[in-house]
Amino acid sequence: MTQRVLVVDDDRTVSDVVCRYLEHAGYRVDHVGDGAAALAAVAAEPPDLVVLDLMLPVLDGLEVCRRLRSRPDGVPIVMLTARGDEADRILGLQLGADDYLGKPFSPRELVLRVRSVLRRSGGEPAGTVPQVLTDDGLEVLTGPRAARLHGHELALTLREFDLLAHLMRHPARAFRRAELLERVWGWSFGDESTVTVHVRRLREKVEADPADPRRIVTVWGVGYRYQPTDA
Repeated sequence: MTQRVLVVDDDRTVSDVVCRYLEHAGYRVDHVGDGAAALAAVAAEPPDLVVLDLMLPVLDGLEVCRRLRSRPDGVPIVMLTARGDEADRILGLQLGADDYLGKPFSPRELVLRVRSVLRRSGGEPAGTVPQVLTDDGLEVLTGPRAARLHGHELALTLREFDLLAHLMRHPARAFRRAELLERVWGWSFGDESTVTVHVRRLREKVEADPADPRRIVTVWGVGYRYQPTDA
């Protein structure tokens, strides 16, 4: 079945180019120009992914992102930000966006980002053996992409899930932020604060005290590691 992408952007020139490239890549594409219309479109027919601009009329992109993340279906979000709006971009990631691009951007790169997020949302790649990763009440099932803590389902975004699974697959190993960008995001370069934001969000969900993390610990001068408590 053809995957459906909802493009939310009030700049007609940008949205026309984005829609054309996504359609050429084989996606079914719908477009709306404001935040309220975006929420209505998602409620009427949930898409497989939302391309969401931050600067929107009626409701801004941050509020749309916040409301979409309150939905149980966890629709993936690729966020578009004006270059230099670092605070808004970081806030968008904190609210649960799965990826982002700064304007101006390459439409081809956007298609690649959309494809990457959708591929991850579809579960394990072909030929990959599903795993069940466990540690002190934390259980991660890579096949169905589900995570539970002491029996309670965790609401993780795609990137949060991938980051947690990657760290748990390599317990006690320290990873630099650049390594995590490459291995989890698939980026050979990028803003390493993206990793920092996602680690912070993960800690809020898997740590008893996020201010004093015991599972995902900081290795000063390096990056992060998963410290198993069952070891």
